[in-house]
Amino acid sequence: MGAARIIVMGVELYGLVGIAVAVGFVTLGILRAMPHAGPVTWGARVLLFPGAMVLWPWVLRRWLAGGMA
Repeated sequence: MGAARIIVMGVELYGLVGIAVAVGFVTLGILRAMPHAGPVTWGARVLLFPGAMVLWPWVLRRWLAGGMA
């Protein structure tokens, strides 16, 4: 297995975990992370999805901590 294949597999794994975290965050986690934000529209959730997917380690850490401070 070449180095390029290992890198590609790492990026794929990062993306898959990112998708899973982003789906959970935009459906359930937004209100826990930002309780005083009020209702979040589906349009806002669609816009937050790509950022949550790419920045999933930060989003997951803050989500589990219970805030986005």
